[in-house]
Amino acid sequence: MSENKMQPTDVSAEAFIEQVANARRREDAWVLLDLFKEITGHEPVMWGPSIIGFDSYHYVYASGREGDAPAAAFSPRSANLVVYNTDEFEGFDDLIANLGKHKLSKACLYINKLADVDVDVLRQIIEKSYRFTKEHLDAR
Repeated sequence: MSENKMQPTDVSAEAFIEQVANARRREDAWVLLDLFKEITGHEPVMWGPSIIGFDSYHYVYASGREGDAPAAAFSPRSANLVVYNTDEFEGFDDLIANLGKHKLSKACLYINKLADVDVDVLRQIIEKSYRFTKEHLDAR
């Protein structure tokens, strides 16, 4: 099996954020950095070239493929902020309905700017997703 592409790096998350070209996205990334640090109690680690992760979990797929991934993460991409999360925890649908302007895929929450969402609701989504990942998805 090939090595997983998403691996922790030695790049500084703070240095990465400083390089974000869009000023609003950069400012929002600083807010998210503090929020994720507070929620997880962990320092940021760059996973690959653009994902800022906090803590980690070990996964094992039915296929036998396994690896490690950040337990909570976000990325200040050029098009939007991406918050990586699970939607498997109880109450997700109610929280997401009250979040504000966003787009959603299976494991990603896309936000144009933090001013578009209720940051207290976002905090709850991040907290519950992180807790669920550590309690139910970590195969260690």
